[in-house]
Amino acid sequence: FQSEQQILSSKLECVQSIKDGVLVEAKCTESNLATPFSQKGSGATTQTQSSLKLFQVETETLYTKVDSEDLYVASMLYEREETEREVTGGEVTELVWRLCLAHSASFEAADLFMTLVFELRHLSLEALKVLWQRSSFKCRDNWQPLIDALPSCATEACVVLMKEIIASGELEEDKVEYFFWSFSFIPKPTSGMIESLAPLLKLPGASQSCFLGVTALLHRFCSTYTSCDGVPAVQSVMRTLEKFLGANCTMQDAEQLSKMQLVLKAIGNAGLAAASLAPVLSSCASLRSNPIEVRLAAIQAFRRVPCSVRVSDLLPAQV
Repeated sequence: FQSEQQILSSKLECVQSIKDGVLVEAKCTESNLATPFSQKGSGATTQTQSSLKLFQVETETLYTKVDSEDLYVASMLYEREETEREVTGGEVTELVWRLCLAHSASFEAADLFMTLVFELRHLSLEALKVLWQRSSFKCRDNWQPLIDALPSCATEACVVLMKEIIASGELEEDKVEYFFWSFSFIPKPTSGMIESLAPLLKLPGASQSCFLGVTALLHRFCSTYTSCDGVPAVQSVMRTLEKFLGANCTMQDAEQLSKMQLVLKAIGNAGLAAASLAPVLSSCASLRSNPIEVRLAAIQAFRRVPCSVRVSDLLPAQV
């Protein structure tokens, strides 16, 4: 079928020779006719001929026999051998410079970046601060390797440095958001991380990603730490969130309504730590003068609270 809009008419013909079930030869001819320039089937035409021929069949495949004792099952996650040598701040600074000089899309840059992440994990907070002073520059393409590598470091020292960079106000807003969202993926949070990040919730204009990133870190910490509600750093975060709620989530204007909804979402995000706020959440949900959005948000904030808190007893029968 040829429509008026068709601009190319193509044809492909192949002849194959098969012997004993094996393709031994294939000859193909491909023709392409540019129809806008053709008249009655003639015009601008290209023709390509190709020939594929079998020359040899290997009768035996040579391979090195592997002892089954040398085989083992491993995770598909990236593995990297831990270095035995002591990593210095000067070496990491040089590594950042090399990253700047490497082409950003090259295999060399990918390997250097992975090396940077792993070496950051060996530096103390003091060494990281010195490194930041020396290596916070931007490369020619406006890239800051250290900014991109810090969220993957996941050590307490790296988190503390990230917090200080955020608090300094010298980082672009999109990078600040990147820092906050990375807290959700830290595999082994520490109380020191939470203690460091808690003051950020009190800063004027603290963003949604700040509340949700910090409380997501809190949730992961409480998922692996028994009786996390007794940890001072956890208590500090929950006290800050409780102050936003007041006694029963009452508010004065639309701006406070938006902030109240955010805080309630963050409390729900916090998980086990939110159990200590169950009474005030119940009050927020039961107060009929509160906007329906707030009352529903207060109920949803119970979503990760353990059953031992007896949510059904805390919430009224009719909300």
